[in-house]
Amino acid sequence: MTDLVPVRRALLSVSDKAGLTRLGQALAARGVELLSTGGTARSLRDAGLDVIDVSDVTGFPEMMDGRVKTLHPKVHGGLLALRDNDDHVEAMKIHQIGAIDLLVVNLYPFEETVAKGADYADCIENIDIGGPAMIRAAAKNHAFVNVVVDVQDYQPLLDQLDQNGATTTYAFRQQLALTAYARTAAYDAAVSTWMADALNQPAPRRRAFAGTLAQTLRYGENPHQTAAFYTDGSDRPGVATARQVQGKELSYNNINDTDAAFELVSEFLPKDGPACAIIKHANPCGVARGDTLKQAYMRAYDCDRTSAFGGIVAFNMTLDGETADEITNIFTEVVIAPGAHQDALDIFAQKKNLRLLLTPGLANPAAAGLVLRQVSGGYLVQDKDNGQISADDLKVVTKKAPTDTELADLLFAWKVAKHVKSNAIVYVKDGATVGVGAGQMSRVDSTRIAARKAQDMADVLQASETMTKGSVVASDAFFPFPDGLLTAAEAGATAIIQPGGSMRDDEVIAAADDAGLAMVFTGMRHFRH
Repeated sequence: MTDLVPVRRALLSVSDKAGLTRLGQALAARGVELLSTGGTARSLRDAGLDVIDVSDVTGFPEMMDGRVKTLHPKVHGGLLALRDNDDHVEAMKIHQIGAIDLLVVNLYPFEETVAKGADYADCIENIDIGGPAMIRAAAKNHAFVNVVVDVQDYQPLLDQLDQNGATTTYAFRQQLALTAYARTAAYDAAVSTWMADALNQPAPRRRAFAGTLAQTLRYGENPHQTAAFYTDGSDRPGVATARQVQGKELSYNNINDTDAAFELVSEFLPKDGPACAIIKHANPCGVARGDTLKQAYMRAYDCDRTSAFGGIVAFNMTLDGETADEITNIFTEVVIAPGAHQDALDIFAQKKNLRLLLTPGLANPAAAGLVLRQVSGGYLVQDKDNGQISADDLKVVTKKAPTDTELADLLFAWKVAKHVKSNAIVYVKDGATVGVGAGQMSRVDSTRIAARKAQDMADVLQASETMTKGSVVASDAFFPFPDGLLTAAEAGATAIIQPGGSMRDDEVIAAADDAGLAMVFTGMRHFRH
């Protein structure tokens, strides 16, 4: 295997022209002959460079609106020929095929076309054919050919040529080939995913997923696990599209918890007032509305001050200095919000390790999307839980109907329960969580734990009665027995929201009536495992 191979002839054909002129000039200055096509060739000539049209090499003009231009033996032979194989070398001589040592290609902007909402025909036209074919050919023959598909690899290529006397190393070409195959795989994944959606096939026979490396992480959930963060190219506001203003590098757990926090707080629209969510280990330990962001934060904090220590804090509005000042009174890992005023930035700057992320807006909780989870031997794929419930969707099933105040709290509690690990129980009073029970194997245990945490906070705050007195309760799934409901009633709850659908619904409803509770059914559950 030859390690160093010279670069004497390059084929450049790019959709994204960023950095093209500089690359072309740098290659020409190193004595590399340039071949090119269409708009790429024009750009290079406009820069004063000598360029040979691929059509002059193949003897065929570009045709069929540019669909056919590089699909030719003189192109693919130049990419695929093994330079140390006598038969290949002889075939190149007989058929006058020149070796291509460097291929620079980036593909038609299919993903961008889909993101713009283009129609079916326009998306089809933006599926690249010749580009992927050349990329795969060059990548296969990386023993002799360099293939560059990302603009960010232009400078490393030039550095290689300078360091190795106009040659590149085998290890470098291997890395380029790896990147190239990953790019074509991601491209095909984007096309197949779009087509499945366009044809309304939620479960196609084969499903492909792809991502772009955003960050190599120090470790995963634990120090002995390796990890990395990949983005899917979507523009959904959140941790993947946020700008980190300050603080240490985000960890695996930071990213996971920050995503959970921001998705939850995005359930609460700014037009309905300030809202804050505090997350610990992917579960909310406090969520609240307020007249101000500071009040929303303090009310969320007062749900479970112990768990809030070292937590993730998310807001639905632009951060102000008064709120930032309050947050910095305790240790906080991450703060995420759709913007921050300068006074808030100045206050956070004094806490160098605090990670501050600013997003371009709130996520749309009703937007469609896919959730992917790996299991042994396969993947589970489902639609994102974007289910929404309004007051008109509720069915009152008890003799007593909820009051307007209880109804508002019930809907608030339901939004929070959607983001709590099952079995989920959420107590809410006056637009703030006062107790959260998460991830228990028994629903009654979640009910008891949430009530106990509320009593603990009442002791901390020196309140005259438990925080759940006069609260409402949300359950992410139905109560299979009356015991969980009765536990909530004993804690002082006055109204319940749950999906309904249990074989014992009549028994549970009767127990609610006997306890003087109001109860509504949503007809929708929010399991979160």
